Amino acid sequence: MSRRLPSQPPTLPGFSHIHILGSGGFADVFLYEQNMPRRQVAVKVMLSEVVNDQVRQMFQAEANLMAQLSAHPSILTVYQASVSSDGRPYIVMELCSSSLSQRYRAERIPVPEVLRIAVKIGSAIETAHRAGVLHRDIKPSNILLTAYGHPVLSDFGIAATLTESDDREAVGMSIPWSAPEVLMDETAGTIQSEVWAYAATVYSLLAGRSPFEIPGESNKSADLIARINKAKPQPIDRSDVPASLERALARAMSRRPENRQASVLELVHELQSVETDLGVPQTPVEVAVDDWASATVAHLEDRTQVRAAPIAVSSVANRRRKRRADAGDYSGVGTIVRDSKNAPRSTGSGAMPRGSGMRALGWVLVATAALVVALGATATIALVRASTSDIPTVINISSTVSGTTVEFTWKDPGIGATDTFQIVTNDGSAAVQQRNPAFTVDGVAGQHVCVTVTVNHEGKPGNPSAEKCADVPA
Repeated sequence: MSRRLPSQPPTLPGFSHIHILGSGGFADVFLYEQNMPRRQVAVKVMLSEVVNDQVRQMFQAEANLMAQLSAHPSILTVYQASVSSDGRPYIVMELCSSSLSQRYRAERIPVPEVLRIAVKIGSAIETAHRAGVLHRDIKPSNILLTAYGHPVLSDFGIAATLTESDDREAVGMSIPWSAPEVLMDETAGTIQSEVWAYAATVYSLLAGRSPFEIPGESNKSADLIARINKAKPQPIDRSDVPASLERALARAMSRRPENRQASVLELVHELQSVETDLGVPQTPVEVAVDDWASATVAHLEDRTQVRAAPIAVSSVANRRRKRRADAGDYSGVGTIVRDSKNAPRSTGSGAMPRGSGMRALGWVLVATAALVVALGATATIALVRASTSDIPTVINISSTVSGTTVEFTWKDPGIGATDTFQIVTNDGSAAVQQRNPAFTVDGVAGQHVCVTVTVNHEGKPGNPSAEKCADVPA
């Protein structure tokens, strides 16, 4: 089937057309130069043959959505939108590169780089979800790169609000990255289907192909749909991909939506944990918090990362004292330091012997250190108490065995909006974090399966539950 020719670029006041950038089913994207301020921009223009009142409304909705969300550093920036003189709606956007969509198939992208991209794009998707918007077309080609190499999510052309997502009207979709319930027309999109598409996209960046492509075999749409419906993605053929990363992605692509991570942010936190396991810095999560205006920078930074254990209070106190010293705050002990550096005094009657000031300083420092240790110990005890008594504990875990599948369930003890359940199994798997009070294990005949569940509150673990075990029939 031959591809259509691009449409004629419209005449836009204040812009000079340069050349075509790409074509889609409903629009063309052109490179223009904006006259003032002078810069190159991408302009998405609807095709005249598809423009009607409904399409205009959809196009305007896309422009409004992207404008509202594009303040996010990982969502494509929209500069303006309007209708050209020939009646075609258009959107003026930041000019970005689509090189990533070719690169992942041509070369192996390092795992830390994929994780960095994934956390940033996951932050963008989570931000859209919190604004009540589903993207509905998450895939590698919709991740663009800015001039500075920052990944941004683009093309909200088929996006819908969460309240409209049950509408079964035909929507565009990209089969290799679509969840089975979307392909089976069971839903037009949910947060869980976006978790799938996000995981499938991260998988693709690692594997160089979509999760259900099989090299050397037929990969037509019908073949892919049949494989996706079975939800058994091919293993990633790379020795440098951690098993914990493959497990997180495989869980996100579970056939049953309830077995996936409850949100994109939950999967993002698991990817941050993989970064820590690899010994690379965690990529900060870029999701706005309600109290950002009154929160300190340190608070905001803490919320962007997953912490494996509470930070020792004495270490925090040491860093704060160092910052005060660097800033030139010499109150208290510093007064003695300045006195000891005065010009040499007479050793006559009534004068302080040389060196006595330093000895006094030494005693003050010893006393101060003892006080800091005591306070640090007290504060650490307080922190431990907070982490064990103020954080709810999971009790009464039940198990149901069906064939070789064991499902563990428990009652929500009252976790907060940002809390998660941390599940540890007895097979040595990495801890899984989720908000769903249920966990499924695909066992083998005769296996003895056990789990322990701990509530994680802002990086601090509470008391673990009693271990719950079940036997898979032989």
